[in-house]
Amino acid sequence: MANDALIIVANTSDASIQLTRQQVRNLFMGGALSYDLNAVALPPENHTRVLFNTKVVGLTESRIQSYWAQMRFTGRKKAPKEINNEQQVLEYLKTHQGSIGYLPAGMPVPDELTVVYKIN
Repeated sequence: MANDALIIVANTSDASIQLTRQQVRNLFMGGALSYDLNAVALPPENHTRVLFNTKVVGLTESRIQSYWAQMRFTGRKKAPKEINNEQQVLEYLKTHQGSIGYLPAGMPVPDELTVVYKIN
């Protein structure tokens, strides 16, 4: 990847939504938020996921995995659905209203999706 910029993309009926870094973090870590969006993630070894974890979540993959193991054990929250690669995330977002995911900033975003946050 030429640069490490990311975009957070959602399939939402409200194209005016703009999220803060903290709101994006909450969405992907199972926190409460006023938007009803279902997060999808890339596999742990994916470079885009590593960037997202570093730049947005602020935790290492092992810390994130520990967090989700604890949440599953206590039955409180479920981790975001994992999707194999960026192209499949884009396809999933296009066909699932109310979904949100992260992608490299260079990926073209179709009109039916909304960029809700950018990370440089």
